Amino acid sequence: MAVMNKFTFSLDERFTINGGYVGLLEWMLLKDHKQKWMAFITREVMEQADSYDAAKNTLSHSRLLSPVYFILGGVQPGQGTIITRWRDNFHTDDLGSKVAGSDSWFLVETNYDQWNKPPFYDDRRSPAVHCLRGAGQANASLALIYNVLSTRPMLNKLTTYTSLMQVNDGHLGAWLRSCDDPCWPW
Repeated sequence: MAVMNKFTFSLDERFTINGGYVGLLEWMLLKDHKQKWMAFITREVMEQADSYDAAKNTLSHSRLLSPVYFILGGVQPGQGTIITRWRDNFHTDDLGSKVAGSDSWFLVETNYDQWNKPPFYDDRRSPAVHCLRGAGQANASLALIYNVLSTRPMLNKLTTYTSLMQVNDGHLGAWLRSCDDPCWPW
């Protein structure tokens, strides 16, 4: 989602033991309604956050029903972060940080914690980083990112859509995806 001249953000699913099923049970059985559903926090951020910093604060500090990765981009150089969320805690990896899947000009999130090596059967991070570093920042564009996301193994049987956002001009593009055989299931 893009809010023109403020920020963009998207989210990726995150698997943890204390995940969404636990949050949902607590919400229903224990009446713990302080937890926020993903759709509601998304709406809250889009309606109320007036800057990258405000969005980052809300996405980092709100109590959530389930764990998730928020990918947030801003208007100013260096404004980009992956917010790894547990239900009650968070960790941020900002542009320029020395984490796996990053460089001074990009961050790559592929449903795995940045500080852990991706599983051998689903390492989309390494090929994405290789493609982006090979192209270089001078060639950075929405077309480059779309091409990287359309290359296997980034594109696989579990890819449902691709979205690209440009905060400066309010561009938002989304494509339903499929991966023709032979194609890996993840």
